[in-house]
Amino acid sequence: MHATRLLLALSLMTPLATPLLAQPARHPFRLDDLARIREVRDPQCSPDGQWVAYTVGTTDAKEDKHDSDVWMVSFDGKRDLRLTSSPEAESTARWSPDGKYLAFLSSRPGKAKGNQVWLLPREGGEAEQLTDVKGRLQGYEWSPDSKRLALVIGDPDPEADAAGDSAAAGGRGAKAPKPIVIDRYHFKQDGAGYLLSGRHNYVYLFDVATKKLDRLTTQKKYDEASPNWSPDGARIVFTSNHAADPDRDPESQIYVAGAAAGVVEKQLSPMTMRGGRGRPEWSPDGKSIAFLIGEEDKKFQAYGMERLVVAAADGSSAPALVKAAADLDRGVSSPHFTADGRSIEFLVADDRSVYPARVRLSGGGVERLMASPVLVSSPMAVKGCSVVLSGSDTKPTEIYAVEGGALRQLTHQNDALMAELLIAPSEEVSFRSKDGTEVHGLLTKPVGYTAGSKVPLLLRIHGGPNGQDAHSFSTEKQIFAANGYAVLAVNYRGSSGRGQKFSRAIAADWGHYEVEDLEAGVDAAIRLGVADPARLGVGGWSYGAILTDYMIATDTRFKAATSGAGTAFTVAFYGTDQYIIQYDYEIGPPWKAFDTYMKISYPFLHADRIKTPTLFLGGERDFNVPVQGGQQMYQALRSLGIDTQLIIYPNETHGIQRPSYQRDRMERYLAWYDKYLKPSPAAASGAPER
Repeated sequence: MHATRLLLALSLMTPLATPLLAQPARHPFRLDDLARIREVRDPQCSPDGQWVAYTVGTTDAKEDKHDSDVWMVSFDGKRDLRLTSSPEAESTARWSPDGKYLAFLSSRPGKAKGNQVWLLPREGGEAEQLTDVKGRLQGYEWSPDSKRLALVIGDPDPEADAAGDSAAAGGRGAKAPKPIVIDRYHFKQDGAGYLLSGRHNYVYLFDVATKKLDRLTTQKKYDEASPNWSPDGARIVFTSNHAADPDRDPESQIYVAGAAAGVVEKQLSPMTMRGGRGRPEWSPDGKSIAFLIGEEDKKFQAYGMERLVVAAADGSSAPALVKAAADLDRGVSSPHFTADGRSIEFLVADDRSVYPARVRLSGGGVERLMASPVLVSSPMAVKGCSVVLSGSDTKPTEIYAVEGGALRQLTHQNDALMAELLIAPSEEVSFRSKDGTEVHGLLTKPVGYTAGSKVPLLLRIHGGPNGQDAHSFSTEKQIFAANGYAVLAVNYRGSSGRGQKFSRAIAADWGHYEVEDLEAGVDAAIRLGVADPARLGVGGWSYGAILTDYMIATDTRFKAATSGAGTAFTVAFYGTDQYIIQYDYEIGPPWKAFDTYMKISYPFLHADRIKTPTLFLGGERDFNVPVQGGQQMYQALRSLGIDTQLIIYPNETHGIQRPSYQRDRMERYLAWYDKYLKPSPAAASGAPER
């Protein structure tokens, strides 16, 4: 009797006790948590609208590599299935329109080397390699009848096999690679390396049944990209640049061609209408095409906002701006026609948010579909399945269903990790710059912050400059907040989201208004009582590093700085990085605008004003902002006796990719800031340090 009662008592207690045991105390974000973040990307609705395919990027810290696999989640959110698990990455998952297959790109071992299209049968079974193309397969699109693919393939490198054989042979007597012959105006690009003449990307047609491969057009001089089939499968719209010298006038135009081998393409957009980013989109009836155009004046190309244009698919009328969207004075992206063809939906980049909007082609204003703050991307809609990627300051990106202007979470790849963490929220801040301009930013306080306390502040400056700090999840912010730092992000002039005048304000005048705006942000954080004025740090990457160098050459309040992939003596970068168009048209060539180059080289030419200990970093093979900028600044401070270090990551380009290097960078950031912004216990107690 007593034993029975005891068992009954224990059974009644178990449901209460188990959750308590299963929920350990939450902890702030740690460096070990970096490798646990799962990157959800590229949602694609199935033809029946019942499933959403997507990819999940993961990190294998032990193998020191990233991987990505294909998953699919039901639109009701009840089932979430992993479809691939090979050690090679899979990406660009696309449903066949008949619903029989889910295709993806992968370089996993198969009958042909390199990136290829693989088919995964919808009814189950192993994926099979479909294509065996040579060259660089960069993307693909299904035809509406599921019988063909439009492939974008780059010409193969004629030296690739020889170089591989030479490397394999090794030692004395191995065949030396041929010299690199450069004869192009724009001849460098980060990630791609040296750009050589005579190698192009073309659109090909691939027959799924026969596996026959044919060129779409006959032209041989120009790159082609972003193909999209018409709803009836009879035509393909794509982008290409037929300028006399595409390097000097790099924006693409819109072309339409019949979906057959060896056709002659028809140009829809004039050369004067500078193409923008993204794929051209067909209307449901196939009569119209929507696309984006960029900045017309090449002087302001780096600060441009994409605008929405609609053209008649048969070329019977000139392309026209969608006036209501242009009047927003905001950049737009990801346009697509609604199912009835009467409206176009798109995304709007606006002041720390990116929201969806709609405009009727019959006229009227732009209808905002979600309130800020919100951050969405990669919109996709098929037969009642409407999804986006979204996240927030406190939540990594996941897939959400869009229903009546609200978001319903479908994937939960990061929920388990987030349940373990103490996450620091961000709050919006606004302030006036030196000349009265209103500037906006985001302030993240340390985990466990006590109201009224003053803490060390890190001014972390975004790159671009034509980008913005928005309400997105940032592992960098969370690591700093977990280690006792407040983090200030300022959308200085030059940033996107505040209109054309705000973005263009810094053209050919780098380091002027941005510095004033950043200084005003730091002053505001001090006035709020959050920032300790005696413990200020600064840092950034790319243009954020350029501005970091300006800040420490202007303001000696900063006690520590980290500067990654920045410039120094700007004239020395003419011809050594990938920005030749910007140099020639925004600033001017050095022999015409030498005084401007001297002005924007202020941090290097006045390095003797810098008193801030600074850590410089960069990728060894960075063609975007070559590591020589960090080398020059490092050498200047070393020559002046200022505490400094230079960290070069072997074989890395502009965006540091190797997981161990990503962690190393964060460890060095923390160590550098801690050294100068956090007094040792002995110093804090007033005891003499040894």
